[in-house]
Amino acid sequence: MNNKIIIINGPNINLLGEREQSQYGSKNFDQLNEICKKKSTELGLKLEFVQSNIEGDLVNFIQNSRNKFDGIIINAAAFTHTSVAIRDALEIFKKPIIEVHISNIYKREEFRHKSLISDIVTGGIFGLGTDGYILAIIAMHNFFKK
Repeated sequence: MNNKIIIINGPNINLLGEREQSQYGSKNFDQLNEICKKKSTELGLKLEFVQSNIEGDLVNFIQNSRNKFDGIIINAAAFTHTSVAIRDALEIFKKPIIEVHISNIYKREEFRHKSLISDIVTGGIFGLGTDGYILAIIAMHNFFKK
């Protein structure tokens, strides 16, 4: 493959900039998409950036990524804490996966402290705002150089 990555975003990420800015910052979804594409291009990565509020769509994105992408960056959002289906799909991927959360899920409500995917991903970035996506892109680039 050609260093192709997909960033998969879960529910309500499309409302960035509108929802709790104290947790998620002021960048909107389109701005996040643009900064991720810019960083990917700088590093010579091909990027697809997707979002859905529907669990089954996220499972389909992951399953369809197996033969198209070399790595996944995922912010499963609320499904992080509830979706065995997303976990199972990620487990089948068998390539680098980075879990990203804009807020620090471990400093929030107790029900958010449990990630069903953290123990199967390659690594995770929590609580660094939208910069976490950029750090994940850089980390993915570094995986490919090894």
